[in-house]
Amino acid sequence: MQKNETITVDERLEITAKAFNLLDAGDREGYSRLTRSIPMPPYLAKVAKEKIGADFLIDGGWNLSEAEAEFGPDWLAG
Repeated sequence: MQKNETITVDERLEITAKAFNLLDAGDREGYSRLTRSIPMPPYLAKVAKEKIGADFLIDGGWNLSEAEAEFGPDWLAG
């Protein structure tokens, strides 16, 4: 999935189920990778930026496509 794609609720649930299957199988890295591929809601991304810092979001590989769509492509810099 591209980072700039939006996904449906059903797709989010499907990815979440797959991620939990990986976690149940002991694959924490796969779980983390899949959960970070789900677009972070803009309100949560904004709070994370304010409380934890932009580097956490950038370095963590979070899918910020919805936040970028709402706040603009340079929202992490400001």
